[in-house]
Amino acid sequence: MVNGQGYMNDFSENFDDKFTAVPAPQKSNALSNKISTVLSASYADSEIREAVRTLDERNIQNSAETRRKLRLDVQKEVIERNGDIIKDFGHVAEQLKRIGTTINSLNECCEDMRQRVAAARQENAPVLEEASTLLGQKQELETKKQLLDAFNKHFIISEEEESLLTTTSKEVDDDFFAILKRVRQIYLDCQVLLGTENQRLGLELMDQSSRNLNTGYQKLCRWIQKEFKNLNLENPQISSIIRRALRALAERPSLFHSCLDYFAEARERVLTDAFYSALTGSITENDQNPMTNPIEFHAHDPLRYVGDMLAWTHSATVSEREALESLFISEGNEISKGFQAGKEAEPWSTADGEVFDGLKALGDLINRNVAGVSKALRQRVEQVIQNHEDPVLLYKVANLVNFYRITFAKFLGADSSLLETLSSLEESSLRQFRTVMSDTVTSIQADLSVPPSDLRIPDFLDEALNQFTALMKSYDSSLTPASSRIADFKPILSQALDPFLKACEKISKETEAPVTSIFLVNCLLAARTTLSRYDFVQPKISDLDEQLASLSSTLTQYQHAFFLHTSGLHPLLEALAPIDESAESLLRVPMLAPFQQQALTEASQTLDDFLPSALMDAIQNLRGLSSMKFAQEVTAAAAERFCEDFEFVEGKLGKVDELREERAAEVEKGEGDAEGDDEGSKKGGDAQKEEGKTEKREVVPLRSLFPRTGGEIRVLLS
Repeated sequence: MVNGQGYMNDFSENFDDKFTAVPAPQKSNALSNKISTVLSASYADSEIREAVRTLDERNIQNSAETRRKLRLDVQKEVIERNGDIIKDFGHVAEQLKRIGTTINSLNECCEDMRQRVAAARQENAPVLEEASTLLGQKQELETKKQLLDAFNKHFIISEEEESLLTTTSKEVDDDFFAILKRVRQIYLDCQVLLGTENQRLGLELMDQSSRNLNTGYQKLCRWIQKEFKNLNLENPQISSIIRRALRALAERPSLFHSCLDYFAEARERVLTDAFYSALTGSITENDQNPMTNPIEFHAHDPLRYVGDMLAWTHSATVSEREALESLFISEGNEISKGFQAGKEAEPWSTADGEVFDGLKALGDLINRNVAGVSKALRQRVEQVIQNHEDPVLLYKVANLVNFYRITFAKFLGADSSLLETLSSLEESSLRQFRTVMSDTVTSIQADLSVPPSDLRIPDFLDEALNQFTALMKSYDSSLTPASSRIADFKPILSQALDPFLKACEKISKETEAPVTSIFLVNCLLAARTTLSRYDFVQPKISDLDEQLASLSSTLTQYQHAFFLHTSGLHPLLEALAPIDESAESLLRVPMLAPFQQQALTEASQTLDDFLPSALMDAIQNLRGLSSMKFAQEVTAAAAERFCEDFEFVEGKLGKVDELREERAAEVEKGEGDAEGDDEGSKKGGDAQKEEGKTEKREVVPLRSLFPRTGGEIRVLLS
C-alpha cells in the first residue's frame, strides 16, 4: 500500500513537471475531461483501493518502463489464467464421459435384475401368500394366548391362594388381605362379563368368587372375635392388622355388627371386673390383687368414695374411647366406605338411606362397654345417698355427679346410658337433699318458741347458714353455665334458706316492738353477710336489703317516738298539730295548756335533762342489734327527724312571739290616740289604758320559756 501510494505520488510529480514546464497549449476538451476525471478520482473508491492493493502485492517498482508494460503484463496474465481453466475443464469432461459409460452399464445390470426378480416373484407368489396366512394365524393365536393369560391372571386364583383365603388353620396376614381384595375385585369385574353374549362364564366366576368371599369374611369374623378375647386396649401399640381387619369386615355389615356385639359383651365383662377390682382389690371373690388400692377400703369419706368411683369411671371411659378411636375411626373414613359397599352385598342388613356414622357408632359401643360399670356405679352411689342425711353431703354429691355428667357429655353424646345414670343419680341426690331439708324445717317448726334473751340469731339459723355456706361453695365450683347460675340455684335458696328465715319471722311475732324488729334484723343481717360472698344469689340479697330497709324504717319510727316522749316534745307537737299559719290560729297557742308558762318551763327543763344522754339512751334501746353500724344509722335517722320536729316547734313559737309583740305595739299606739276625748270618754279610755297596761305586763315571750335552738339540738345529737 505504501508503494502504491508512492507510485501515485511520483506520477503526480512527473505530471506536474511535464505540464508546468512546457507552455500551456490550447486546451483540448477530451484531454481536459480526462485530466479532470483523473484528478477527481478519490482514493477512498473501493476499485482504486483494490487496484492499488494488487499493485502493492506484486511489488512492482514505480518506473516509466513498468508503467508502460503494466497493461500488457496484466492482459498476458489474464490469458494464461483462462488457458488453465480451459485445460481443467477438459479433464472434467473426460471424467464425465467415463461416468456416463459406468451408468449405462449399471442401468443394463439393474434391468436384468428387475427381470429376474419379476420372474422369481411370479414363481414364489403362492408360497408367500400361504406364509402370510400362517403369520396372521400365529399373531391371532398369540393374542388369544395373551388374553387367556391375562384373564386367568385377573379372574382365576390359584389353589394355594384359595386355601389361604378360606382355610381357618392359616393365619390372617397381609397375604390374606391381598387375596381378599383381589377376589372382591374379581367379583365386581364379573359384572362386566355378564354384559357379553355368553354370560355363563361370568355367572360361574361370580358364583365362585362370591363363595370365596363369604368364606373369607367368615374366617375374618372368627379371627377378629378370637383376637378380641385377648385384646388389651390399655396397650397403646394395638395391632394394626386388627384395625385393617375391621375396615375390611365393614363390607359385610351383618358380620361387622356381630363382631361389635361380641366385642361389647367382652369389654363389658372386662370393665365390670376391673371396676369390681378397683373397689375391693380382688380380681375374683377369693383372689386378692396386692397391686391395687381398693376404693372401698381407703375412701372412708362418702364424698371421696363417690368421687373415686366417678373418677375411675371417667378414666376408664376416656381410655376406652381413645383405644376404640384408633380401632374404628380412620382418617379416610374407610369403615364408612366399607358399609356403603356392603349395602350392595347385603341390602337387607341396612336400612334405606342409612349412612354409617363412625362417631355415633363409637359412642354407642362405649355406652355398651360401660353398661355394667354404670349399673354397679348406680347401685353404690344410691346406697351412699340413702344412708346419709347430711344435706351438705347430699348436695355435694349431686354437684359432683353433675360435674362428671357435664364432662361425660362432651365426648359421649346426649343419648348415652351412662349420662342417663348420672342424671338419675343427681336427681336422686337432690331429692334426698330436699327431703332432709324438709324434715329439718318441720322439726324446727315444731320447736319454735321465743327469741333468745340477747336477741342473737337462733342456733338453728346459725347451723343453717353454715350449711348454706358449704352449699354455695360447692355450687360455685360446679360447671353450671354462667347464664343459668342464678336460676339453677334459686330452688336451693327456697329449700335451704327461706324456710329458716320464715321460722325466724314466725318466732319474732311472739314478741313486741322493738324486740321483733331487732331480732329479725339480726337474722337478716347474718343471712346477708353469708350471701354477700357470691354473685349468683344477688336477687336474694336485694330481697334481704328491702326487708332490712323496711325494718330500719320501723326501728327509726320507734327511736323517733322515744326521742319525742323522753324529751317532752311530744305534747307540744300534738298541741301545735291543728294550728295553721293564720294570725288568729297562732295567737291561740299561748292559751293552750302545754304552752302555759309553768308547763312550758317544765317542758324546757325536761328537754335539758334529756339532751346530754339522749343518743346513748337511744342506742341503748337497740343494744340487741348485732350491728352497731345499723343501730347508729337508725338512731341518726331518728335524731334527724326529732331535730326537724323541734325546728317546727321552734318556728311556731317564734311566729307567736312576733305576733304578740305586734299586738302590744298596737295597744300602746291606741292609748296615745285616746287622750283628746271628753271626760266620759276619758274615763272609758283610762279604763282601756289600764287594761292594756295590765295585759302588757302579763305578756312573756314563749321563746324565753323554751330557749333551746335547733342548732343546739343538732350539735348535742350529732
